[in-house]
Amino acid sequence: MLISILVLKVGIVEMGALLMPAVVLTPDGTLAHAFPPPDGKFHYDSDEPWVHLIVDCLLCMKLVIFLALLIARLRGDLHDHESLVKAIKPVDVVISAVGRTEVEDQFKLIAAIKEVGNIKRFFPTEYGSNVDAGHPIEPAKSGYARKAKIRRAIEAEGIPHTYVSCNCSFGFFLPTMAQPGATAPPRENILFYGDGQPKAIFNKEEDIATYTIKAVDDPRTLNKTLYLRPPKNIYSFKELVALWEKKIGKTLEKIYVTEDQILQMIQDASNEDKIMLVVNFSIFMKGEQTNFEIDPSSGVEASELYPDVDYATVEEYLDQFV
Repeated sequence: MLISILVLKVGIVEMGALLMPAVVLTPDGTLAHAFPPPDGKFHYDSDEPWVHLIVDCLLCMKLVIFLALLIARLRGDLHDHESLVKAIKPVDVVISAVGRTEVEDQFKLIAAIKEVGNIKRFFPTEYGSNVDAGHPIEPAKSGYARKAKIRRAIEAEGIPHTYVSCNCSFGFFLPTMAQPGATAPPRENILFYGDGQPKAIFNKEEDIATYTIKAVDDPRTLNKTLYLRPPKNIYSFKELVALWEKKIGKTLEKIYVTEDQILQMIQDASNEDKIMLVVNFSIFMKGEQTNFEIDPSSGVEASELYPDVDYATVEEYLDQFV
């Protein structure tokens, strides 16, 4: 079975590692980068270790998969309808990984997909908490609303789709234990969010990619949200801190912040820290990732669908920082 997949990556992508590095299987069977390297030259990587890891991931599906990447300067232009249609026509699946500033540009992608008419599955940019379930504050609230608008447009046009709700990515939260402005996990004290009881869900970027690729032709994920809730990676902030303390053999001083205090901190924070604090507020204090049950009529859970995936665990991942 041959599936042709277009991975759309334009602009700054916070979840860049999600589907990249991916591979392009060229007509002669050689593997090459699916993203533009720094020197701008497209080159082959068949001997690089990561290539074989990705190939193993694809082969486990028992499918021959051709991954192609739409890059504005190489194959198509998100702002040029004609070139976008041309890029989409040969493929079966479109996976969008555009940056947060380009989310609404996906309306142009939806229009092109609708015109082409042969796309079997569209994965819009999501890769975080479920935007229909969360109730964040600004500036995250506007971001959620933009993604929700894309969802409604996809549904209105009747485009086959899957939404991927991957919750917390390892790389964004764990290297600093969700501490704003930090560059390493804390060793002395830690900002502690509320009572630390709400549960959060963590996933390694490569595992998010694996689950996404597995879902491309799975009828169980068609027109549903794919929730990534691996049981070993569900932690409250209190449990996460306790795990880190156990690994370093030290009890950290806790700086407890209430809801009112963190809201004031958000007001006073720099733009960069503001994003982290707003996200932490929604996840670790409001519990937006786990305060609802998955409705089987509209959602499925990835680790239940694909128990063969040997996903990375938070406990293993933190070892590198000890």
